[in-house]
Amino acid sequence: MAWLQVQTGLLLTLALQFFVIVAPDTGLPGMVPERPDSVDIVKKESHPVLVRRKRDWLWNTISVTEEREEPIPYKIGQLRSDRKVAVRTFAIEGEGVNQTFIVDNKGNLYVKERLDREKKALYHLTARMYDGNGLLIEDAGEFAIEVNDINDNCPVFQEEYKGSVMERTKDTVVQVKATDADDPNTDNGQVRYTLPNGRTSGLFEINYETGVITSKVSSLDRETKSQYMVVVRAQDMKGRESGCIATTSVAITITDANDNIASFTKRKYEISVPENLKVNEKIAVLELTDLDEDENKQPIFSIPSGNGNVFSSKPSKDNDCILVLKQALDYETQNNYTFTVRVDERLQFSPAENLNVANTTAQVTIKVTDVDEPPVFTRSVYNFSVPEEQMEKTILGTIQARDPDGVRKRIEYSILETGLPFRIDPTTGQLSVMRRLDREVEEQHMFKVKAQEENGGLASFAEIFVTVLDVNDNPPELTANDIFVCENDVRNTVIGILGASDKDDQAASFTFSLALPSSNFSIRDHGNNTAALLVKEGPFNLEDSSDYSVEVRISDGGQPLMSSITKLQIKLCQCDAKRVFSRCKASMQRMGVSVQALLAILLCILTILVIVILIVMRKHYQKDSLASMKNSGEIHEQLVTYDEEGGGEMDTNGYDVSILTSACNDSSLLRHPDRRSHPSMYAMVQKPHHLSQPTACKGDMAAMIDMKKDEADHDRDGFPYDTLHIYGYEGPESLAGSLSSLDSSSSGSNLDYDFLNDWGPRFKALAELYGVDGADYYHQY
Repeated sequence: MAWLQVQTGLLLTLALQFFVIVAPDTGLPGMVPERPDSVDIVKKESHPVLVRRKRDWLWNTISVTEEREEPIPYKIGQLRSDRKVAVRTFAIEGEGVNQTFIVDNKGNLYVKERLDREKKALYHLTARMYDGNGLLIEDAGEFAIEVNDINDNCPVFQEEYKGSVMERTKDTVVQVKATDADDPNTDNGQVRYTLPNGRTSGLFEINYETGVITSKVSSLDRETKSQYMVVVRAQDMKGRESGCIATTSVAITITDANDNIASFTKRKYEISVPENLKVNEKIAVLELTDLDEDENKQPIFSIPSGNGNVFSSKPSKDNDCILVLKQALDYETQNNYTFTVRVDERLQFSPAENLNVANTTAQVTIKVTDVDEPPVFTRSVYNFSVPEEQMEKTILGTIQARDPDGVRKRIEYSILETGLPFRIDPTTGQLSVMRRLDREVEEQHMFKVKAQEENGGLASFAEIFVTVLDVNDNPPELTANDIFVCENDVRNTVIGILGASDKDDQAASFTFSLALPSSNFSIRDHGNNTAALLVKEGPFNLEDSSDYSVEVRISDGGQPLMSSITKLQIKLCQCDAKRVFSRCKASMQRMGVSVQALLAILLCILTILVIVILIVMRKHYQKDSLASMKNSGEIHEQLVTYDEEGGGEMDTNGYDVSILTSACNDSSLLRHPDRRSHPSMYAMVQKPHHLSQPTACKGDMAAMIDMKKDEADHDRDGFPYDTLHIYGYEGPESLAGSLSSLDSSSSGSNLDYDFLNDWGPRFKALAELYGVDGADYYHQY
C-alpha cells in the first residue's frame, strides 16, 4: 500500500499540464498522463483551437474490491486537471457506464452497484473533459477498472462419484474434482483434497492436489465387504483453515476376483443308478458352493481313481459337478462302485481365501439296480459275404444274442423285413440263403434281425449287411462302331474296331475270333480288349445280292470262362478314296441273343403249344359226346315256359332238354331248402295218393315223365305242372304225337278243377281254360 502512495505522489509531481486522476481516499493506484510539451490555445472567431505536439500518456488500472460493504454509490477515484478552466465537465464512456460507474462534474468516479468478480472481472473505460461550451479540452484515452477477488465462493462437486477396485489389489479407485468460482490465480480458487479420519481412512488415500483416490492396502475382500462409502473434503485457500470447505461421498465397490476355491456341499454322496442307463447320460449333480461371482467360478473336476473309465465329470451351467456314465453298467457283473471326485480351480490369488474350510473332495458311492434288459447282441452290426449264384440253403453265419439278466431267458430270432432271400433259424440264429443271389441285380442286402425274449418279452435289433461277391457268370457282349465295307477295299483293309463289355465286376481279358470261317473277312486281336475286322478277300460289288456278315466269338478269360457268339452284319457301301461312303446297300445289323432270352422264347412257344393241344382235345371230346348221344336214340325235346297263362310264342324261353335228366341225380327239379318232398296245394286238394314210381333213368321216356308228374304233384313249392307245357317230338313220322295237355278235354279228365274259382280273379284265365263255368265263377264274386 505504501508503494502505491509513493507512486501516486511521483506522478502528481511530474504532471506538467491538464489533469490528473487520483484516488486519495481509497489509496488505490491512479492513472497519470505524461505531458512533456506545452500547448498553445489560439482563439479564432470565438472558436478556440487546441494545438499541441504529440505526447505519450501513461494510464494505470484502477483496482476495486468486489462485494464491498459500503453504501452505494461509493467513490473509487477522481479525475483531476491542472488546467485553469472556470467551468469544466467530465465524461466517461465504456463498459458499465451509467449503470455500474458514474462520474460527477468534479471528476469523482463512483460505483452504483455491488461488483462481482465472478460475473465480470475487468471494465474498459474512456475519460474526457469538456469546457463550459461543451468543447473537448482533452481526450484522456482509455483506462481499466479491475475488480479484485475475495474468497466469497466455496468449492463445489459437480457430480456424484462412484469408483471400483478389485479385491486384494492396490490400485486407482476414482478421481474427484471440485470447482471454485474464485480467481484460480489466487489462494481463493485453489482447492485441496483430504479424507477425514474415519473407518475407511486406513483403507483408502487421496492425492492432496489432484483428488485421485487409491486403495491403500491389498487386503480388501469382496466376500467380507463389497462396498465402502468414503467422504472426501475439498477446501480452498490451499487447504488453510480460513478456506471454505465442501464435502462429497464416494461409493467404492470392491470387484470380485477368483480367490475362493469351490467346495462340495457334502463330503459323501450315495446314488442309485439303473443298469440300463445309456452311455453319456447324466447320473447325478453334485452341488458346490463358491463365494466368488459366477463369472469367476471356474471349477475343474477329476476322478483320480480307476473308475474314471466308467464315470466322468463335467461342470454344469451353474458350475456344479455333473456325473456322466462313460461305460455301460451291468448289475450281474458289478453292482457297486465307490470313487472320489476332486475339484480344483485356477485362482487369481493364492492361497485361496477359504482354503482351510473348503471341501475339495467328495466320496461317491454308485449302487447299480437290476433292470429287466432286452437281449444283447454280440455285435451291433453283422457283415457277411456270399458269392453269387450259390446253391440254396448256403449258411452265411450265426447271429447271437444273450439275455443279460440272471434269468437267462430263451432268445428267439426273426427277420423284420419280408420277401428277402434269407432265412434265420429262430432258435440258433443261423442265417442262410434261401435262393440264388445275383450281384448284377443287387450287390448288397441290408436288413434287421430281431432278438426277442420268449413269450413276447423284450426285444433288441441288429443290422445285417450281406455283400454278394461277383462270380464270372455273364457272357461278354460285343460293342462295335458303324462297320461297313467299300467296293474298292483291298486285302487287310480295316473296316471296323471291335470291343466288348461285361456285366461282371471282375477284370476281363477279352479275346476275339471268328466262330465260323469267312471267305471275305478276318479278325486281328490286338490283345488289349479290342480287335480289328479286316478284309480277307475282295473286291465287292454293290450290285451283288450277297449279304455280308460274320459271327464273332468273344471270351472273357475269367473263371469259369464265359464266351458269346454275336452275328455282326456288315453293310456294303460305295466309297471314295478316303473311305467316305456315299451310298450303301444295307444298314448294319448286329444280332445277338443271350441264353436267358432264348430260354424265355422257348418257354413261351411251349406254353402256346400246350394251350392249343388242350383246345383241340376239348373240341374232339365234345364232338365224340354229340355222336354218342345221336347213336343212343335219346329223344330231344324243348322245355318252354310262359310268363303268363295263355301266352304266345314270343313269351317263351327255350331250355335244353337235359334239364329233365336231372331226375337221375336228385329226382327233383325244384326242391324245398330242406331237400324234402312236400306235396303241392294242388295235390293235397285233388290229386289222389299215388304209389311211388320207379326211378326213370333206364332210357324209358314214359317212366321219366310219370316220375316228373308225380314230383310236380307233391312239390308244393313248385309251380303247378300245367303251367309248364311239354312238347315232345320224335320226328315227323312219330306215332306218339304231342304230349301236351293243352289238347286234352276237361270232360275226359278225372280231376275236378272247380276249386280254381276259390282262388280269386288272378286265376280266372286258368279256371276258364279248364272248363269252369264262367257264370258260376262270377256269381261267387
